[in-house]
Amino acid sequence: MNHADDTHTGPVETEHPFSSLEHRQHQMFPRLSGAEIRSASRFARQKSFAAGDAIFETGRVADGLFVLLNGRVRIYSRDPQGNTTLVTEHSEGHFMAEMAQLTGKPSLVDAVAVTDCDTLVLTSEQLRALIIADAQLGEHIMRALILRRLGLIEQGLGPIIVGNGDDARLVRLQGFLRRNAYPAAVIDARNDADAVRLLAGLTSAPDDFPLVFCPDGSVLRAPDEAELATRLGLLPIFDGAQRYDIAIVGAGPAGLAAAVYAASEGLSVVVFDKRAPGGQAGASARIENYLGFPTGISGQALAARAFQQALKFGAHVAIPTGVERIEAGESEFTVELSGQQRVRASTVVIASGAVYRRPAVDGFERFEGRGLYYWASSIEASLVKGQDIVLVGGGNSAGQAVVFLANFARSVRVLIRGHSLDATMSRYLIDRIGALKNVSICTRCTVESLDVHDGALERVHVVHQDAGEEIIETRHLFLFIGADPKADWLTPAGVQLDDRGFITTGQPEGAIAPERFPLETNVSGLFAIGDVRSGAPKRVAAAVGDGAAVVGQIHAWLSRKAMRDMPHREAQ
Repeated sequence: MNHADDTHTGPVETEHPFSSLEHRQHQMFPRLSGAEIRSASRFARQKSFAAGDAIFETGRVADGLFVLLNGRVRIYSRDPQGNTTLVTEHSEGHFMAEMAQLTGKPSLVDAVAVTDCDTLVLTSEQLRALIIADAQLGEHIMRALILRRLGLIEQGLGPIIVGNGDDARLVRLQGFLRRNAYPAAVIDARNDADAVRLLAGLTSAPDDFPLVFCPDGSVLRAPDEAELATRLGLLPIFDGAQRYDIAIVGAGPAGLAAAVYAASEGLSVVVFDKRAPGGQAGASARIENYLGFPTGISGQALAARAFQQALKFGAHVAIPTGVERIEAGESEFTVELSGQQRVRASTVVIASGAVYRRPAVDGFERFEGRGLYYWASSIEASLVKGQDIVLVGGGNSAGQAVVFLANFARSVRVLIRGHSLDATMSRYLIDRIGALKNVSICTRCTVESLDVHDGALERVHVVHQDAGEEIIETRHLFLFIGADPKADWLTPAGVQLDDRGFITTGQPEGAIAPERFPLETNVSGLFAIGDVRSGAPKRVAAAVGDGAAVVGQIHAWLSRKAMRDMPHREAQ
């Protein structure tokens, strides 16, 4: 790479190599042809910069994607101390952007003009229009945006989280950012020299950890996910005057599928989720029985692809954003969000999934955050490396976690209530687990109690229905014992639930006139899909199927409503 003398004057340390992506540099930084630039110009406006100008800056929302017509631009990352590191240099035909420019979120890097430059600028909306209008160019741009974000994640750019590596609060923040594909670096304050440098001169108490050093130089002390998201500019602001065709609550497989199909068919869509894309499926280490992925795919990767598809077609995805309540009016719904914002929508789709089930252990909530986990990702895998762990559960999610964690843990003890795994787990997982020498299955077993020492899990008391009690020494307990519906918050809106708390949909038994669509609740225009729906199969493919099916039913519902409203409008 040519490093000219007329460069950015900030302190540059080194150039970042995208190590594992090095062989894909041509895809990360493609040079657009003249025809592709002419195609992009249909949606763009021209903008010029003088040498030394900042084209966009870390922590600020950029104007959009910039196509460089002439000149040179350098891309820098910036750490919380203000030091910059060269990422790459662009010249004529290159474009400057990554996923933040597609979503309208604050930039993760700086772009500085090395020479006088002329550019084409496409806003987020114009960029999405180009991606859809020009499929081939859109494919090149989307691939580059995704690879660039992966490169930033690999380099650990973004905020720096400092604390004890196994602190539940740190693990939760780390997992939140990772599942939202937001780059971050984690430093263990107990044994890392970088932590000493970062903490020098900073007064802090034990309750302040984890500390988060943000790219804008600010420091957050023991923040929750909402506080961190607010500081990083991830929380959206909605236009109260806009009315969406569909508001989707939940960004799991069902909700994301509905968003992709609806947005691709021209409906205006907004999606809310309080944590991350993917729901419970997003925490699966590897899904091997999903159609079209013969070698398997992680839940996070599947969710990330669906999330990117939804953005590509123009869905407005608001994460992390919680929904407090839903009000049904005469002609529209009002969705009340955390933070006192409101969104209007013609229809609502509930895809809120379920919450992780907890074992029947007295005072169990006191043990959460002390070595208990409800999913198995690379974060948890790094914590259990070389250790003895216990996992409770006999379903497919449990099986996927066992296979994954067995690669890292010294031993995995699996506890199940039944006589065997045959009735609850797919055969391919049972066979694979049977071949793992460091995995043992304890049948007809339940967790009786837990012991904590010095703030961390120390041992698990297990009851064998055939052999009495056993005490297992472990600092890590994984729970995959199913989930319960997350729907009780809808009862004030009049939504009917079954005796187990799932949302009932479709025409009631014995009704004469077919007024409801199969996925519609008793509240007209409010639909339910995925795991939260009564009678739904608890499978990723089934959830995606619900998401696709509900869009057709919403089209029909909107058409029927328009027909009913027509005589009223003519009478006026």
